[in-house]
Amino acid sequence: MVESITKSVVSATEPDWSREQADKWWEPNCQLLKSIRNYQKWQQHGGILGYFLCRLNIIYYRFWSVVTATDIPINCKIEGGLILPHPNGVVIHPTASIGPNCLILQQVTIVGDVKIGGHVDIGAGAKIIRSVTIGDHALIGANAVVMCDVPPGATAVGIPAKIIEKKTNKSFLEVEEKLLK
Repeated sequence: MVESITKSVVSATEPDWSREQADKWWEPNCQLLKSIRNYQKWQQHGGILGYFLCRLNIIYYRFWSVVTATDIPINCKIEGGLILPHPNGVVIHPTASIGPNCLILQQVTIVGDVKIGGHVDIGAGAKIIRSVTIGDHALIGANAVVMCDVPPGATAVGIPAKIIEKKTNKSFLEVEEKLLK
């Protein structure tokens, strides 16, 4: 029981690259991210080899974009550990930046100049329609329309989205001690 209580929280600063790894070939969400990452890697590499491998990854990217029905730019600023379990209808503007270890569900729209922190979970159908900043470990509810900044650890729900109070950081051990008294 102590192991489950002391289990570490997903990091908001260090990307967990294993979250993007495909278990099998036909995982379009992982293959789309792989094509984006490979394109960006070879573009920075440069040279003739980099040029041809960039062009090859553009073909992969276009194929997986059609299969997943997403509009994620190939030159976007996405840090590692992104999970797109159902990428259908995800639209991300090229100037938006997404931190490490985020989760984005289907039909999410993110406009330009949005800054999303680390380990942010964005529910299905959510729309972030103004250039806002979303803090680390924040939660965006399903179908929420975010038009204001979301502080770290807060939850935003509704249309327009309203911020729900932050959770208190009481550890499970403190709660267990109170229950045992």
